[in-house]
Amino acid sequence: MKPEISKEFINLEKLFQDKNPKLYRLIPTFVFKYLRRVIHQDEINANLYEFRDLHGIDFIKAVLNRFGVIIHSKDLKNLPATGRYIIVSNHPLGGLDGMALMQEIGKVRTDFLFPVNDLLMNLPNLKQLFIPINKHGSNTENIQLFNDTFASDILLLYFPAGLVSRKQGKEIIDLEWKKTFLSKAIQYQRDIIPVHISGQNTNFFYNLANWRKKLGIKANIEMLYLVDEMFKQKDKTITITFGTPIPIKVFDKRYSNNQWAKLLKEHVYKLGSGDESVFKYITN
Repeated sequence: MKPEISKEFINLEKLFQDKNPKLYRLIPTFVFKYLRRVIHQDEINANLYEFRDLHGIDFIKAVLNRFGVIIHSKDLKNLPATGRYIIVSNHPLGGLDGMALMQEIGKVRTDFLFPVNDLLMNLPNLKQLFIPINKHGSNTENIQLFNDTFASDILLLYFPAGLVSRKQGKEIIDLEWKKTFLSKAIQYQRDIIPVHISGQNTNFFYNLANWRKKLGIKANIEMLYLVDEMFKQKDKTITITFGTPIPIKVFDKRYSNNQWAKLLKEHVYKLGSGDESVFKYITN
């Protein structure tokens, strides 16, 4: 079978040429050179080509091994081998955290899918583990696939914040957890497994995000540096803590779905600090 990945799978200049020729002609050569370095184009292409025949969990293991990342799991026993669950987690890093989570879950079950930005569907090695979410428009086909997946028996993985954690005050913490995951979990009767993932990006990333907001710039320009941040995670340890499953009936009319999402987010961080192993709103 002919490999889907060439030695120059990612080509920034060609991408701009194809998507926006007018903008491409306006961008100086030195800017492209800088961008290639920031996204580690040569290194990414070399790794993608080397691992071109690996897919799914095998590809993830190879990448994490290449980065020298050590994964430490706590209470993986809380993940049942069967059942219709949705795993919800904080999103501290922007790449390796998701891969680390999938690797650990893969030790227990392989029937899982991860809703991701539809741009990630361009990675042939991982697309079998993903379902696309179009954040920049409406795609009827993707919405139907999203709903069908919730209705299925497949395990779902979910980052409710949708974006990488930011620095708020002195804490590295997720932005608001959107209620979509909870509304869908209630609709399709999926119990929830809370998970905390350790890790943080560099101060450069957080400071850039804060200055961008102070200057009133709406575009998340700090996201451009997420690949560079990923390369700075080499040889680090990621700790993943699996919480006790929460029956979906817990999320009743005591609070709105937005309030429940906020309480669940708080529980995930207490899970990570060891302060709370069981969601305190569970009633007998």
